[in-house]
Parts: sequence; structure tokens; C-alpha cells
Amino acid sequence: MTYTCIDIADALPIIENDAAIVDIRDLVSFQTSHITNAISLTNDNVQTFIDSAKKQQPIVVCCYHGNSSKGAAEYLASQGFTEVYSLNGGFSQWSAMFPEQCEMDH
Repeated sequence: MTYTCIDIADALPIIENDAAIVDIRDLVSFQTSHITNAISLTNDNVQTFIDSAKKQQPIVVCCYHGNSSKGAAEYLASQGFTEVYSLNGGFSQWSAMFPEQCEMDH
């Protein structure tokens, strides 16, 4: 299994069609702002996520700029997820293009 790098414009319809969004940035950055409905994925909860998530559900992995997400996407694909994407440009580009699609934890 492999993953696909995907541009933000191409990721939007996948995300709107019930993909899981996993954000691998640090927790403080995630709490400050993240893609709406994203899940904060850390070393502490990754195994729980793998065990409980639907393997057929599309997964979009987001980091800061689209580099670290490649390794995480490759790992998730190796764990049996069938449709895994790494978001090119990461959260920084997403938040610049779609600020209305971002939220904060209160």
C-alpha cells in the first residue's frame, strides 16, 4: 500500500465527502487552529486511531507544510488504510486558502 500526495484544491472534495483528516502537528499548534473536524494524531494516540478507524475511509494527513505528513501517510498506508493522502502545502497553505474551513479548540 502507498499514499498519494494531493494538492489542497483536490483534497477539498475528498474532505467534504467524509474523509478523516489527521493533523500530526504539535498539540499547541493544533489547538490554536486546525482544519475543521481534524483529529490530532500523536505518538500517544496513533495506535488507538489505527485500531478504531475504518480502513476503507479516505485519510488526509496534514502537517505544517506538507513534508512530515508524507512519512505519516506512508505509515498509515502500511497499517492497512486503503486510501491515504498527504496534503501538499500542509496546514499553512490550507489556512491561507480556506480560512473559513479552520477552527480553534476553546
